[in-house]
Amino acid sequence: MREAEELSRVIGEVYDASLDPALWPHAIESICGYVGAASASLHSQDSVTRATDALFWWGRASTAPHYFKIYLEKYGKLNPIFPGVVFFDLELPVAVPDVISCEEFVRTRFFQEWLAPQSLMDGLFSNLEKGTTSCALFTAMRHAAQGPVDDRMRRRFELITPHVRRAMLIGQVIDLHRVEAAALADSLDELASGVFIVDSNGRIIHANASAHRLIAEASLLRAPNGRIAALDLQSRTLLDVFSAAKAGDAAVGKKGIALPLTARTGERYVAHVLPLTSGARRKAGVSYAATAAMFIRKAALDLPSPPEALASQFKLTPAEVRVLFAIVEIGGVPEVAPVLGIADQTVKSHLHHIYEKTETKRQADLVKLVASYSARP
Repeated sequence: MREAEELSRVIGEVYDASLDPALWPHAIESICGYVGAASASLHSQDSVTRATDALFWWGRASTAPHYFKIYLEKYGKLNPIFPGVVFFDLELPVAVPDVISCEEFVRTRFFQEWLAPQSLMDGLFSNLEKGTTSCALFTAMRHAAQGPVDDRMRRRFELITPHVRRAMLIGQVIDLHRVEAAALADSLDELASGVFIVDSNGRIIHANASAHRLIAEASLLRAPNGRIAALDLQSRTLLDVFSAAKAGDAAVGKKGIALPLTARTGERYVAHVLPLTSGARRKAGVSYAATAAMFIRKAALDLPSPPEALASQFKLTPAEVRVLFAIVEIGGVPEVAPVLGIADQTVKSHLHHIYEKTETKRQADLVKLVASYSARP
């Protein structure tokens, strides 16, 4: 199979999963085959408490379910790429050396007790969404037999990540309820988010109740001659995405993942466009002579996460941020050093600089400091 055809097939499976979450494990398995990975997952991690929530996951080894279970229960909190990974932009492929040196990484308990027994040696990560206290992460890991991350894996990972992000965001909009493609319009009528089903020219074929309200208010969208248009400068972009959707998933590319829209009141919204011309979604496309479904919701506040805010406010280095959150979460120097894979003296040195920069004196003060940033609205 040619690479373009393989990419198109995998993208189609990812978008199908946005409407039916039961399809995510199969979609992730296809992603692993495409990028050259032994396991991959979608999960969220709290920046402060390190608590991990599994969204979807697939691994090729028979022991993989066990290891994923203990990751959620224990080793997620010891993962040394946190909180450093939250500093990277959305969709950007991030490798371990981008966050922590390989020498430090292989000395951590996370590597020695969780990765090494599985013969997992390397991987790529990407932020799909960042909130004030947590981030959603797309991860793909390599088996030792596959070798370290290479240019081919990085390129393919970068190609597929925007589509994974779009599918995940659409899944959030529809609250991960199963939606039968042939009855898409009826299934989406009760959603709080505005949903439009349109053709390649932006002609509205179906709009749910929330979408009708948006049109009636005429503050964000209008519908001259039954064709959707934005009141800001994004109308042309919307039409370009609808037109591209006619050619299938791959043709949409990175466009329309989170199109920003601004209402007359200044309120901000985002639009997510899902092609209806490929995969199982073709049933809906045929039923409604449609090319795309567009989901519109209010934009969340764009606030920095606690690690980003603390690093910016006190000029902390990535290593100091890592030690700071390890001290808050795990305990004192003797407990933190083996987890991070560094010497006690190195932890003490970082801690000394943290105390100086934050004008604190005790571990308890650091706990209060992190808590104060985590509690900000």
